[in-house]
Amino acid sequence: MSYNFDAVIDRSNNFAAKWSEMDKKYGTNDLLPMWIADMDFKTAPCIIDALRDRLEQGIYGYTTRPASYNEAIASWTDRRYGWKIKPEWLIFSPGVIPTISILIQEMTKENDKIMIQEPVYSPFNSVVKQNKRDLVISPLIKLEDGNYVMDYEDIESKIKDVKVFILCNPHNPVGRVWTKEELKKLGDICVRHNVLVISDEIHSDIIFKNHKHIPFGSISEEFEQNSITCMAPTKTFNIAGLQTSQVILPNEEHYQILDNAFIRLDIRRNNAFSLVATEAAYNHGEDWLNEYLKYIEENMDFAIKYINENIPSLKVRKPEGTYLLWVDFSETGLSDEEVAKALVDKGKVALNSGESFGTGGKGYQRINLACPRAMVEDGLSRIKKAIMN
Repeated sequence: MSYNFDAVIDRSNNFAAKWSEMDKKYGTNDLLPMWIADMDFKTAPCIIDALRDRLEQGIYGYTTRPASYNEAIASWTDRRYGWKIKPEWLIFSPGVIPTISILIQEMTKENDKIMIQEPVYSPFNSVVKQNKRDLVISPLIKLEDGNYVMDYEDIESKIKDVKVFILCNPHNPVGRVWTKEELKKLGDICVRHNVLVISDEIHSDIIFKNHKHIPFGSISEEFEQNSITCMAPTKTFNIAGLQTSQVILPNEEHYQILDNAFIRLDIRRNNAFSLVATEAAYNHGEDWLNEYLKYIEENMDFAIKYINENIPSLKVRKPEGTYLLWVDFSETGLSDEEVAKALVDKGKVALNSGESFGTGGKGYQRINLACPRAMVEDGLSRIKKAIMN
């Protein structure tokens, strides 16, 4: 079956944060949005059909999850990553960052140390600080070819007294899909120092050719017991507005801690639509995803070729996963403030400033390429106008 990812969809009446909240961040909505990480594609038809069927039932009361729900997630995890999880390890959550915040509250104390690797998705930083925990940053190392690696010596030197390591796998924004060897080296350090790993794997399905997502917990039983994994269909299938994710907790003590917290907060139920959308995605959405991945990788190749040929002052390396392009603007001769102003005022395009991702983000912009090719080309021409003229 062929899906039309080239279709440009009018989202002006879609209540889309990506399109309607730019004025809060950039001072105007008259921009092409290539910032917040959702797609400008319709979701998989199997999800639309499941939602339509649920809608037409006309009753949207409290939901109960059938056994088939967790079984669908477990089957997907096995098919896509080769990780055989048990359905009883799964807990529904309305979102990954809320889950991480609650885990921090339940599994650490005020002023406990929590480690992250920057540059990274900014809520990692804020969720630690807002919960009054001490943030420990181990910056990623940028190699000469633009690739990023973990700084194991730095991690080892700073990890004493750290309680939790928050891992981004695959990594947002630098686009690394960590290898088994890299994850094992990190995991061994964490086990040795009795540090719990919370692994955000929300981008785990968006992986390009010659790369493979390795769930952290899949590497060994020891890592499985020393980690909590957060996944979701939301990035994969563009259904973030349905507020659905899953937490994988093989360790029974960890499971009980989170389950009890969700009982207290009364957030254990799906809404009427996230329930059917999630199950439809994992049971029937694989063909759509496989075609989507080809399209996104072609978007990446197109964008990198365009930048190299038309905006040579920008430096970029192809990501291994995610639909996010991490671009170095530091050789434009403009300050970060001047770049930001030029993109908005001259280019009329909204990107994510690298500084928001913390240490190592200065001089960068993150570009969301999960949109039709015509929008990618339009966005790149706007960036060129902003930087080259």
